[in-house]
Amino acid sequence: MTMLLLCVLRMQAQEQRPVVTLLTDSGTIKIALYNETPLHRDNFLKLVREGFYDGVLFHRVIFGFMIQTGDSLSRHAEPGKLYGDGFYEKYKIPAEIRYPQLLHRRWAVAAAREGDEKNPQMESSMCQFYIVYGRRFNDDMLDEQQEKLDEYTKGRIQMSPETREIYKKYGGTPHLDGQYTVFGEVIDGRDVVDKIQRVDTDANARPKGDIRILKATVE
Repeated sequence: MTMLLLCVLRMQAQEQRPVVTLLTDSGTIKIALYNETPLHRDNFLKLVREGFYDGVLFHRVIFGFMIQTGDSLSRHAEPGKLYGDGFYEKYKIPAEIRYPQLLHRRWAVAAAREGDEKNPQMESSMCQFYIVYGRRFNDDMLDEQQEKLDEYTKGRIQMSPETREIYKKYGGTPHLDGQYTVFGEVIDGRDVVDKIQRVDTDANARPKGDIRILKATVE
């Protein structure tokens, strides 16, 4: 009975997650936001309701890695210009890193941020985020990823056997774990994400043909 109750409660929590729909010119993507990261959840919902994401580009796309968006300056993008430096942003969001509960598995949604030298607290961008694509790993590859994690986090982040199985089965970008806030996941439109991450890009990883969020809404 106790196990059944826990399963029911877990399912209810998942059902109650807010969902944001991104209507893009490449298709529709639906994102469920995690209640485990309330600061990021509430900030994202606020920006969506204000229309902040309407018209912005996916300004950085790396095949087999991720797609990134959220720079408001890209709404009126100049051809070939680099976006995403975030100099205009008015605030940052305190980190809500919930490792190992929330991982950089494929389809995870995470907040972009400045690097450790400028941002040792790992605070998130107020608006820029990325959707993880990544790849599937075998044990040798995961050993290499753990070496990267040891370097990046000074041994703070260690992949458990359960975590390793997730990355072998589903894929993702484990070398980012414990360093960026994961605050949601794509629940529909994964084929759209797959399509976007395959487009041709320039030397700045900007798609050669603009890919735009036409409208973002809260369900």
